[in-house]
Amino acid sequence: MPLPAPDDTATTEDWQAAGFGIYVHWPYCAAKCPYCDFNSHVAATIDHARWISSYLVEVERYFQETGPRLLRSVFFGGGTPSLMDPATVAEVIAAIRARWPVANDLEITLEANPGSVEAGRFRAFREAGVTRVSLGLQALNDPDLRRLGRIHSAAEGLAALEVARATFDRVSFDLIYARQDQTPDDWRAELRDALALQPDHLSLYQLTVEPGTAFADRLARGGLRGLPDEDRAADLWDMTQELTATAGLPPYETSNHARAGAESIHNRIYWQSGDWLGIGPGAHGRLTLQGTRLATAAFRAPAAWLDAVERRGTGESGRDALTEDERAEEFLMMGLRLTEGIDMARWTRLSGDRPLPLASLRDDGMMTLSDDRLRVTATGRPVLNAILRALLTPSR
Repeated sequence: MPLPAPDDTATTEDWQAAGFGIYVHWPYCAAKCPYCDFNSHVAATIDHARWISSYLVEVERYFQETGPRLLRSVFFGGGTPSLMDPATVAEVIAAIRARWPVANDLEITLEANPGSVEAGRFRAFREAGVTRVSLGLQALNDPDLRRLGRIHSAAEGLAALEVARATFDRVSFDLIYARQDQTPDDWRAELRDALALQPDHLSLYQLTVEPGTAFADRLARGGLRGLPDEDRAADLWDMTQELTATAGLPPYETSNHARAGAESIHNRIYWQSGDWLGIGPGAHGRLTLQGTRLATAAFRAPAAWLDAVERRGTGESGRDALTEDERAEEFLMMGLRLTEGIDMARWTRLSGDRPLPLASLRDDGMMTLSDDRLRVTATGRPVLNAILRALLTPSR
């Protein structure tokens, strides 16, 4: 298949405002957490050679479609990618580097859980080309870790963080708050302990009960008690913003905090509506070809994805062309998650100069519009979903 001529259209394609990345999904975990609605599975045996072969087929297939675009990031997500054979990671990275030109600051992130962290494996991941690790600590005390279904202890989590920092220049970690029976004093102390570790990047998520999870079933049976009400959750949110800002880690996105220059390149591609390839079971992507933005999806079940790649030469279950309205609304919904907001000139181009009902939201202090950038204020961020409904509902 002939490669597209990127120089003819690249300068006019909207995705370049944010850049191009690749997401690689590893679907396996050592255990399924009860709050998790990600596409993750537990398996007794894994044929790593088969996975390498299938990943490489997808890399080549997508390269034939995109041609040599400048690559800004690669993200190994899951599941638990730190359970991957480092040789698999190395081969995938090598295949990607052999095809696409890469940015000087190429970011290659691998998600890890503390229970799968070993110094030797982390050194092998670094030698494979990984430059950044995102570590799922989730809590810093053992009782809450058990309630969250985590298989590591607080001490193991901190030890894993130490190993990661000794191996990689860039390390982020996650915490979940608004947990069962968690008081404001509990969270204040725990977050202060986390900030005392002096992270450069910190992801802080309020616990949500997602449909189809074990927590959802438990809640329906009346067994998930002690979750905060809306007022308590709002108090925890406000405290989180105050403490992180004081520590020099202000939010650059709804749930993500970083020191200047330590923001995740890959996630910013999502939030700024760049293009990314979704490789692996259940992976979603956005791909602009000849001016059309495509939403791609892959088969969710690992066995079905592997079979599709081997039999059909593609793991995609389908792709849909986004309409002008869908492209514009996705840009708005994702971009307003960022503290910096969205470029209104870009909104105008994508939406065909569609007006937004901003007057009441600005009067209420929920949004600002200055220097051609539309932003959600600190007051508005906790109710972002309501703001988005107010912005988009009148157009329907």
